[in-house]
Amino acid sequence: MTRPTLLVLAAVGILNSALVGTAGDWPRYRGSNFNGISVEKDWLGKWPGGSPKQVWKKNVGIGFSSMSVAGGRLYTVGNDGKKKGGKDTVYCLDAATGAEVWRYVYDQNLDDHYYDGGPGATPTVDEARVYIVGRHGTVACLDAVKGVEVWKRDIHKELGLAIPEWGFNGSAHIEGSLVIVNAGNYGLALDKATGKEAWTTGKQASGYGTAVPFDNGGQRALAIFAATHLVAIDPKTGKALWRHPWKTSYDVNAADPAISGDRMFISSGYGSGGSGIQFTAAGAKELWKNKEIAAHMASPVAIGEHVYGVDGMGGDKGSKLKCLELQTGKLVWASPAAATGSMTVADGKILWITGSGELVVVAASPAGYKELARAQVTGGKVWSPPVLAHGRLYVRTAKGDVVCADIKGEGKLD
Repeated sequence: MTRPTLLVLAAVGILNSALVGTAGDWPRYRGSNFNGISVEKDWLGKWPGGSPKQVWKKNVGIGFSSMSVAGGRLYTVGNDGKKKGGKDTVYCLDAATGAEVWRYVYDQNLDDHYYDGGPGATPTVDEARVYIVGRHGTVACLDAVKGVEVWKRDIHKELGLAIPEWGFNGSAHIEGSLVIVNAGNYGLALDKATGKEAWTTGKQASGYGTAVPFDNGGQRALAIFAATHLVAIDPKTGKALWRHPWKTSYDVNAADPAISGDRMFISSGYGSGGSGIQFTAAGAKELWKNKEIAAHMASPVAIGEHVYGVDGMGGDKGSKLKCLELQTGKLVWASPAAATGSMTVADGKILWITGSGELVVVAASPAGYKELARAQVTGGKVWSPPVLAHGRLYVRTAKGDVVCADIKGEGKLD
């Protein structure tokens, strides 16, 4: 074998090894376990000067796409701000330095309908591919190494699927050989290698959440938050296994269900509140319903017998982080009021990024509301969920500033 050939093979090996996932990666919306809980341990330390050190900052354009981190790279999407002739850009950045590795651009206007606009779906990394969902129906598969297009579909124009009022915002879910998107009545499946449709469920406007896998009485199922129902489906066929009605103002069902055992919590904004549901293979029943947590977009997290979520009823001034009993809906505790925002959980701690870019670290415990740390990280409007990967916290503002912060600090907290 010649030396040039060896060098080429070595280069290919280095590129591929960079994509090999590790336990600390966060390759999709809400992480590898689909529940907003990170596997990171011992990540919170003392911050010199009282704030975590900013490692890097980069603007990626307007939008609310969160970030995926896999193989040392970070992926997110932003818009150029044009209401006509606009573009979305998928960015691949070095997760440690913020340096741009590649970018992929597709047509998409800002679509600032009563808010800032821009993309809402988060890139999904699977093996050596990246899957993205655009607001008006672009679904694409990209090569994760070079960013080149493998395939692209327009599910609105090609399949006739209605665009929801605020666009397609659910991220792609990979299920075996399928890419499943919250589009149509309660989901659409495309072959992940070719983009060809595998099954469809109708052409009506969808909800805004991402498919969540769960054990439905011994059967693998996906929970799809459709426009007017929570639907459990067979991921192989798209067949509805059961439905639970959930009507929300403007059909905004956007926060993913939080699942623990045979129970799940669903919640929506606009005064809808939330509900505890118990399910079996035969169907689901409502355990309770109240307005303690009205999760407009920030997906709650279930841990054992409790659920933690941001009640967005107070908007930018009066929102609270709350803990409820999953079985009864009883309020266990509530935080002081703050701007709304989003959250992730890791090692028994909640990382709550408020709507004004302040990081509040709270014990994920029903024992009571206990703050462990607090610091301003970004400023500006923050609705996207924070991402914790390999000791670094990634936060993204509506204007597109992605901030990487070292939250390990110097030594453990007392």
